[in-house]
Amino acid sequence: MHTPHKRTSARRITALLGALLGLALLVLQVQGSASAAPSGLDDPEKKEIAMQIVSSAENSSLDWKEQYDYIEDIGDGRGYTAGIIGFCSGTGDMLDLVELYTAREPGNILAKYLPALREVDGTDSHEGLDPTFTGDWEKAARDPGFQQAQNDERDRVYFNPAVKRGKADGIGTLGQFAYYDAIVMHGDGSDATSFSSIRERALDRAEPPSQGGDETTYLHAFLDARVWAMQQEEAHEDTSRVDTAQRVFLDAGNLNLDPPLDWQVYGDSYHID
Repeated sequence: MHTPHKRTSARRITALLGALLGLALLVLQVQGSASAAPSGLDDPEKKEIAMQIVSSAENSSLDWKEQYDYIEDIGDGRGYTAGIIGFCSGTGDMLDLVELYTAREPGNILAKYLPALREVDGTDSHEGLDPTFTGDWEKAARDPGFQQAQNDERDRVYFNPAVKRGKADGIGTLGQFAYYDAIVMHGDGSDATSFSSIRERALDRAEPPSQGGDETTYLHAFLDARVWAMQQEEAHEDTSRVDTAQRVFLDAGNLNLDPPLDWQVYGDSYHID
């Protein structure tokens, strides 16, 4: 006579277990989404801030999206410097950019300069580029495809490696930005002023958070090493993009690079709300 009640209880237990299982799966999905979400400089809002701060130093403007057509020789031994991140004809990244653009759009206006870009790589020469290259670069910059190629090469060569290395070292948004700005200016080669050498110089003085070190102490060591690297090149001896920008944020304890932000570069003042 009690069998029906036992069956009802069993059904209730089964239903309860099913509900608990569903809740557990939901929690795992939420946690998975949270862990997959960007954290640090790769958060879209923080990435936008990073682009603006770098543009203030590279182009004296916060409007980085207006810099796709920028091109000039700034006399630093790297040939032409151009675009949103300062791709250089003498350092190979401009060549990589035009090769990517040409792979996507074979008939583009810059494709004819590929032989010349290969020849001048590693030098400050304009041979094979002048007198039409700068004008054609400006024309190409109107093409959304070329703009996207600039974005993609910036991320592949500079932004993504900086964020990845920063997260591995246990540093937050500001530290990841310090890495990014260093790679933009110095590249990541094997010479004494490259990003990797700057980082090694910092590691000789302080441990990163991933090794139990204090984040602020480590970042000061990194910025000190960065300043040293900049002082080795006449074209970069003005270190205000570190001293009156990144160091200001660090001294304020703003490790998350949260706005409002106020800084100076080369004597010009900037603000982000």
